[in-house]
Amino acid sequence: MLTDPRGIAITASNAASVASLEMTVMGYAGFKADTGDRLKAALNADSGMPMAHLLRGYFMMLLMKRELVARAEDSATAAEKAMDGAGATHRERNHLDALRAWISGDRPGTIARLKAILAEHPRDLVALKIVQYLLFYAGDWRDMHMTVDGAVGQWDASLPGYGYMLGCHAFGLEECGDYRAAEAVGRRGLALTPDDIWGTHAVAHVFEMEDRAEEGVAWIDATAPHWAAANNFTFHLWWHRCLFLLEQGRLDEALDAYDRQVRPESNDEYLDITNAVALLWRFEQLGMNVGLRWEELALRCTARCDYHLVVFGDAHLAVAIAAGGNADDIAQFAASCRRFAAESSESQASLMGEVGIALSTAVLAHRREDYGYAVDLLLPIRQAVRQIGGSHAQRDLFAKLLIDSAVKAGRLDTAETLLRERLTARPKNAWGLAQRNLAAHRR
Repeated sequence: MLTDPRGIAITASNAASVASLEMTVMGYAGFKADTGDRLKAALNADSGMPMAHLLRGYFMMLLMKRELVARAEDSATAAEKAMDGAGATHRERNHLDALRAWISGDRPGTIARLKAILAEHPRDLVALKIVQYLLFYAGDWRDMHMTVDGAVGQWDASLPGYGYMLGCHAFGLEECGDYRAAEAVGRRGLALTPDDIWGTHAVAHVFEMEDRAEEGVAWIDATAPHWAAANNFTFHLWWHRCLFLLEQGRLDEALDAYDRQVRPESNDEYLDITNAVALLWRFEQLGMNVGLRWEELALRCTARCDYHLVVFGDAHLAVAIAAGGNADDIAQFAASCRRFAAESSESQASLMGEVGIALSTAVLAHRREDYGYAVDLLLPIRQAVRQIGGSHAQRDLFAKLLIDSAVKAGRLDTAETLLRERLTARPKNAWGLAQRNLAAHRR
């Protein structure tokens, strides 16, 4: 039986095929723009290698496009056919089960299967990366941290991918609020693997949560040359840089960076849209004129309004459609959300009914300046919003929207309570301090 460089058995025809698969895994772990080409090379080298087909299926699901779910199913079928021909390990068959659960919309089932794989094979970098991703979008940052933490002890610096593994560990530590450990682990991983954009991103989150904006800008500027070969995740790092610029009051620079680095081209990529939405809302909240940028985003978002793969994404679509769409667009999106919640068996559908519809409706109410209604919708679900996933920094958009609504609705006691919570956690936060002053002025 052939094995990968971390000692995990791989069903393949020869060692060259395993090496080609490893190149794909490293490309995925490093967010490399050429990961798709690496996978094609692996499949060309050995079309009967089950894990190559499984990776293709996972990649289809990671692209977050409803039309690609069928292609993920094709990959699962191809993997099963390869297993019938060449056999498969127990781990590979468990990966097939995990992929099929994800395709069916059963995210908790997918997570459970991947965690079971990691319990037996803690050096399975694919399982580790994907389960972190899924737990991230489940809003379960503690389980995300503990799952990676449980595997890290079985790794060491002699293993390929160890730096990427530390990047995952650093991010979990950061989301759990252990900022000192997160920064140390992230920096240690980058010393081994300087091109790890995820580890770079984990340290950037530390600077964001500790309001170390000047260090944050310097960090991203210094590390940028190392992630030149990365995919569109680079736009998300530039998004973080814009947050730091806004915290420093460098508004014109941030808007220029939006056009050049965050949204340099119009596309419908899920993460690119969420980056853009979250920045445009912040720009407007600070009194900036964003021109026709909302209209460009709304056009892209309206085309995605029936995707409903994650409620986190739908909440951002709601912001763009409310800001730049017309009345028909808004009605179409709202109806689609209700239909998904009522009719789909996917696990995200129940979350849409519990949290997503109220959140999207509140977004629209805020845009219509019905701030009191927005507060009424958001207050009962403000703790549950974490279930839509995303990072603390990303979900901060909705925390800010609630505070802004409370201040503008004259619900100043509510605003004061929310701001006290925020400033206890982030006492140097410029936005929070400004809102506290605004609320005090309105009394």
